[in-house]
Amino acid sequence: MAMTQALFREDAYLREAQAKVLEVNERGGIRLDRTIFYATSGGQPGDTGRITRVNGEVIEIAGTIAGETKDEIVHLPAPGQPVPGIGDTVKLEIDWERRLKLMRMHTACHLLTVICPYPITGASVSEDDSRVDFDLPDSGVTKEDVSAKLMELVAADHPVSYRWIGDDELAANPSLVKSKNVRPPTGTGRIRLVLIGRDGSIDSQPCGGTHVAFTGEIGDIHIGKIEKKGRENRRFRLRFGPMPA
Repeated sequence: MAMTQALFREDAYLREAQAKVLEVNERGGIRLDRTIFYATSGGQPGDTGRITRVNGEVIEIAGTIAGETKDEIVHLPAPGQPVPGIGDTVKLEIDWERRLKLMRMHTACHLLTVICPYPITGASVSEDDSRVDFDLPDSGVTKEDVSAKLMELVAADHPVSYRWIGDDELAANPSLVKSKNVRPPTGTGRIRLVLIGRDGSIDSQPCGGTHVAFTGEIGDIHIGKIEKKGRENRRFRLRFGPMPA
């Protein structure tokens, strides 16, 4: 089966693109030869937006998911939408305002793992309130202190870039993986590292999500609360905006 070229992996700022329809499955899911729509994975939700046919018909996309593999990206139309034809050339447009919020928030989650260098036990990215769970005993960490350190990294406007490595390099550097329970997929020979700072001087970890190009684009962000979710599990909730007085 032909795979979908994931344009967002190389350029997360693409808002529009053209593609060809490869398949419409029995549930109406649309597969394309290339896409700018991110599929739900790694705690980041899939993109929404629209696909426009040559005749001007608009297909509203309510979500994007992976198929049997992460290279099979399926676009899920909202109920009652028209169906494209196999081989049709279509125009893609993502909901950019929503995507940019997710990019900013996802990058902030990476910065949080720099400030809290503990094993990650879970994470979820959303537009306004995200979370990262750490295997962390009660060590006196405060939301005020973590928020201040987050904003220092944001204000420094560090560059965010990508580098592809092979399975062997990942195996030789196990500390790159911060998650306690989830390992990045291997076997394809290509794993994408997200680097923050020049040559990853601030952080370097495998991730297939979308991120901003500079940490300054995150803007004001703070820890809304730190929740105890077990004897050694702490949930940090990230929210946009300055730390409330």
